[in-house]
Amino acid sequence: MELYKRYVDVVTLQRKSGTMTPLFLVWDDGRKYAIDKVVSVERRASQVGGCGIRYACMICGQRRNLFYERNRWFIESTQP
Repeated sequence: MELYKRYVDVVTLQRKSGTMTPLFLVWDDGRKYAIDKVVSVERRASQVGGCGIRYACMICGQRRNLFYERNRWFIESTQP
């Protein structure tokens, strides 16, 4: 299964301490998906290219990797 880098809009909680917690992501067509749980946060390279802060998340019962790279978000997706 080939993975792609798909940039998405992400609504986050930015704490005064500087930590950022993603709350949900939004596809281009406006569909919103709640991030049920953030499993881990660490600096990692992506399988689809690029490097950033990886948020391993549970979204709709599936584990997905969401990355904050420089100043924007992307998800490893099976669809371009």
